Parts: sequence; structure tokens; C-alpha cells
Amino acid sequence: MRAQDTPADAGFDAVIALPFGPFGIRAADAAVGELVFLPPDTPLQAPANETARIAAEALHGWIEHPERPFPLPLRECGTPFQRRVWGEISAIPAGRTRTYGELSTRLGSAARAVGQACGANPYPLVVPCHRVTSASGLGGFANATGGWLLDVKRWLLRHEGAA
Repeated sequence: MRAQDTPADAGFDAVIALPFGPFGIRAADAAVGELVFLPPDTPLQAPANETARIAAEALHGWIEHPERPFPLPLRECGTPFQRRVWGEISAIPAGRTRTYGELSTRLGSAARAVGQACGANPYPLVVPCHRVTSASGLGGFANATGGWLLDVKRWLLRHEGAA
């Protein structure tokens, strides 16, 4: 679940307003390549192509109904381990959470490796890493341990009824 600090040079195909803040979409060749949490002052950008438009509509639809799955074509990426972690995360229902430790036990791995795979997730919200918490609390989010990104994680969990 990446976050972008310098969106001006990021080459987004859309930057949309969601209730928690700006959200970047990269899309090409009929597939979404990356979704990115952006800082609060990031300017919005209308979708530049059909795939970005479809992704924006799906994201707005998810805000209205967070229990719905995303019907988005995603570009395949990541290591085999990351894809396994993302698959486990995608199976967490809206309104529920799992800890890094729970996922690591299911995957036969270390909690730190699960956390690193979460931080590398190119499709936040679609692959809902916000539903993964630490054993002692909220945990990190988008490779951050504080600031606006943790506010986004709190908002997402409240929105889904998990917090």
C-alpha cells in the first residue's frame, strides 16, 4: 500500500477525491497498474483514459458499499510470496481485521515479511491492507508509522465498521 510524497512527477492517469483524501490511479493497456494514497494537498486530475475512468467509478462505488468486491482488471505484479500475502489479505472480509502474525502463521512465514508485502501492495483498497493490524494495535500503513496515512487507515477501518 504505497503512498506518494511527490505526486507532481508521478504520472497519474487520474487523481480522485475520496473522503479520506486524494487517491492516484495509474492505468494503461486496459489494466490498473497502481493505486496510490496521496498527500492531502495533491491536486485532482480527471481520468485520462477509459481504464482510469472505470477504476475511479469502482473506487467511488466501494466508498458507497465497502462490502462489494472491485471488478477491476489489475496488472499482475509482485513476487510469488507477495501475491500469496495479497491473496490472504483480499480474503479478509470488510469490517474484519487480521494481524500480521495471524497471516504469517497461515503463510508459514514471518510477520515482518507479511508487513513488507503489505507495504509493497500496489492496489490498496482493492487488496485491503488496511485490514491488517499489529497484535498490539493499529500497526503501520503504507510504509508509515504516523501522520496522515494512519489517519487514512483509521478512517477506512471505521468506514467498514471494524474500529
